[in-house]
Amino acid sequence: MTTDAETLRRRAETARRLRAGVGVLSTVTLQRLEARLPWYRGMSPSDRSWVGLLAQSGISSFIDWYRKPDTDLRVVSEIFKSAPRDLIRAISLQQTLQLLKIVVEVVEERVPDIARAVEQPALREAVLVYSREIAFAAADVYARAAEARGSWDARLEAMVVDALVRGDSVDELASRTAAFGWQSEGPVSVLVGRAPQRSAKRGLDVIRRRARKWADDALVGIHDNRLLIVLGGATELDTAVEDLSECFGPSEVIVGPSVPSLAEAATSAKAAIMALKAATARPDSPRPVKAEELLPERALAGDTVALNDLITRYYEPLTSGTGQLLKTVSAYVEFGSSLEATAKALSVHPNTVRYRLRKITTAITLDPTVSRDAFVIHIALVYGRLSDAGLLSTTDKTH
Repeated sequence: MTTDAETLRRRAETARRLRAGVGVLSTVTLQRLEARLPWYRGMSPSDRSWVGLLAQSGISSFIDWYRKPDTDLRVVSEIFKSAPRDLIRAISLQQTLQLLKIVVEVVEERVPDIARAVEQPALREAVLVYSREIAFAAADVYARAAEARGSWDARLEAMVVDALVRGDSVDELASRTAAFGWQSEGPVSVLVGRAPQRSAKRGLDVIRRRARKWADDALVGIHDNRLLIVLGGATELDTAVEDLSECFGPSEVIVGPSVPSLAEAATSAKAAIMALKAATARPDSPRPVKAEELLPERALAGDTVALNDLITRYYEPLTSGTGQLLKTVSAYVEFGSSLEATAKALSVHPNTVRYRLRKITTAITLDPTVSRDAFVIHIALVYGRLSDAGLLSTTDKTH
């Protein structure tokens, strides 16, 4: 009958044999990793060296535990403690389990060479127990890391959203977006509306997943009582916006102008936020609505970007040439869209007025015979004349 003392003596002897064979076990393990794992072969030499050290650390951890089975297992978090953070992020849980499987496989194969026959069953059982515990520990470490990464990513995301709302410079935004890990290289659009009345964290997670179905990448955040959704590389933007409009609270949903990159997205966010503020002046505005469709309201609310856009897009093209188009549209909006009154004021035939109105539509893509377009033109004319007279300040006061 084997006594406890005899069992401990045998385990100690086997542990010494394991310790003596660490070099062989490590060499065989690295050869097996090279032969079996393509992701390992594709790593840089320095990363492969660290993976090798992790494998050796796992073997040493098992030997220490086998020698003193009453002590706690060294969990994966301790084994990984000395590894670079970037390497830990580069190796997935699946890859870690593949590595552990090979380490266990190598040790199991060497059991007959290491332990005496009477001790081999105990050693094999210990390998199985250790592999089970270390796999559970690995899963726990990766779950904790994912939770920590998620919290950190959420903070970075909130910082980027705040920077967009503040209107930070391109350089400042570029550094923040680089830290966040934005993936999309496509154009970026910002959606702004009232925040929904629901649990903030859970609601944002749902909205984020929904947004990423439509875009290469997406940011979601709440600033004050506004919800911002930033879409990067959305190929079906109009359809995406229609779908995502359901994520906002009541009132208008504004789509900012498209910009080339996230670093320039403050321009889109600023236009959308100003449009949301000014949308109350147009109660019948569609939902969603583009920020550029609210240029008059934005200009009247003090948005100098919108004011300058009105002048550049709709006033200046009408001032070129003989000025007939400007005179015609000025009279047309002044006389309540009456062809006859306009023709009489200009001493021309109504058909001439119709012809010039068509030319105006071609020149500025707005149709003066449509009431909304006529309103936009009228406001553009007012600001254009004030600007010509030097009575209009174009200093940006919207920050």
